[in-house]
Amino acid sequence: MRIPVAARRGARWCVTARSGRALSAVGCGALPVLAFPAPSLWWFAPVALVPWILLLASAPTARRAAYEGWLGGLGFVLAVHHWLIPNLHVFTLVLAALLGVLWAPWGLLVRALLGGDPSPGRTLAALAAVPSGWLVIERIRSWEGLGGPWGLLGASQWEVGPALRLASVGAVWLVSLLVVLVNTAVAALIVAPRARTAVLTAGLGCALTAAAVGYAAPEPREAGRVRIAVVQPGVIGGPGAGLPAERRFAREEELTRGLVGREVDLVVWGESGIGADLAERPDLAERLAALSRAVGAPLLVNVDARRPSGQGARPPGEGAIFKSSVLIGTHGPTGDRYDKMRLVPFGEYVPARGLLGWATSVGRAADEDRARGAGPVVLAPGGGAPRLGPLVCFESAFPDMSRHLARAGAELLVVQSATSTFQDSWAPAQHASLAALRAAETGRPVVHATLTGVSAVYGAGGARIGPALSTRTSGTGIYDVPLARGSSPYARSGDWPVHAALTVLAVVCAVAGARSLRRSGPFAPTGPTAPGRSARPARTARGSAERPGR
Repeated sequence: MRIPVAARRGARWCVTARSGRALSAVGCGALPVLAFPAPSLWWFAPVALVPWILLLASAPTARRAAYEGWLGGLGFVLAVHHWLIPNLHVFTLVLAALLGVLWAPWGLLVRALLGGDPSPGRTLAALAAVPSGWLVIERIRSWEGLGGPWGLLGASQWEVGPALRLASVGAVWLVSLLVVLVNTAVAALIVAPRARTAVLTAGLGCALTAAAVGYAAPEPREAGRVRIAVVQPGVIGGPGAGLPAERRFAREEELTRGLVGREVDLVVWGESGIGADLAERPDLAERLAALSRAVGAPLLVNVDARRPSGQGARPPGEGAIFKSSVLIGTHGPTGDRYDKMRLVPFGEYVPARGLLGWATSVGRAADEDRARGAGPVVLAPGGGAPRLGPLVCFESAFPDMSRHLARAGAELLVVQSATSTFQDSWAPAQHASLAALRAAETGRPVVHATLTGVSAVYGAGGARIGPALSTRTSGTGIYDVPLARGSSPYARSGDWPVHAALTVLAVVCAVAGARSLRRSGPFAPTGPTAPGRSARPARTARGSAERPGR
């Protein structure tokens, strides 16, 4: 049996069209990455999702919408985390494919509300539900085990003043919600001509409300100033005696001695600045104490080392590896210490190692899981230095951690980080930008200190203080940091935008379920007078409704 030429051509066109849509979905999902550092096209974020939304709205079937939602999610995750590829290799694609599944229901939601020729009511429902669905996805993937809250869409607005004011009210969650709302409204103006007046009216109402909320948000009130010194040793490599950790310590020591006479209140080193437990290396502890005496200020250092059993390590057997923020005074370690709680998946531990342990053979995943700290800690250096809320690296991506520290009395949040593994990528700039959001959310200044850049300091409103230390810098920076009193609305109220988004989705699902029951349930109208239905003509033995019997 020969297949007609027209049929073969049609099949080829169908395959090509589907392949084109699939590639378009991946590309459309990747577009928002341009709004983040290093491109930092923040103004692109409010329209970056429009092509993807239009593609999903035009999906021929619900299954296709879910598929293209998944593909777009894959593209988004892969683009936002592309700097992981040199380390995790093909496993980066596996992770992107797994996380992309979260956007499959979002694809269904977009098609259900914006597909076809949506009515004004359905379009207004989309303005509420589509951003809410996106926000719930962001909250789910913010779980540490799924990679944490890296690449939240609202984080792209870290240098936009009005967005930072809104972040003080509802954190990055509120900013993400509004960014997706603008995207949805732009897409609705294109696909729903009957609803343009309703969309413009709703958009104007939302804009005025957001402006009023941002204007009414209280500004941080200054409560004194402190001088903070950040020590950034830079990339340690090349020929020379000693191990890299020892050479790094020597460089940090040299840079810190250069602060003598500069009248600083606190000196901050980056993550993993010390590679040995200070209890096991009293010589290092004494050198640090000597630095504190010489500079006339406490040091906040970070120890990445195996801790002997009996000193907080997990019993029994040999000690575990901790990453710890340690306060150093004139007599050595003060005893105040914070152990990192939230670890980087695959970088510091392998989730479900029995199942995913093979990742260590295809990339530079952790060979041994590091241990977790018991809880957050507020450090009190004394001597005029502010109460410190330490966070280690990855933890600065979590809004709830900085909020907890601010509520516990921290006057200054300090992030100790090391992104040298991704030195020439967009990761260092993206990581430093998160400190601006944490400052705005909590109403507390934030110091972001790294080993190799980017190091930066942000005031309590999220604005940067002084110049940042770039990835090419080996040196120190001294910053006059205004402290702030009071608490932000977000610090008091928590993640209310996420709860609101869940409520919106629940209402939309309930309404859709009720309508479905009315149409197909036991109480559905029947007969030719049923609303929205027409009586179907009966067929006869000699013909059909379209072609009566001849």
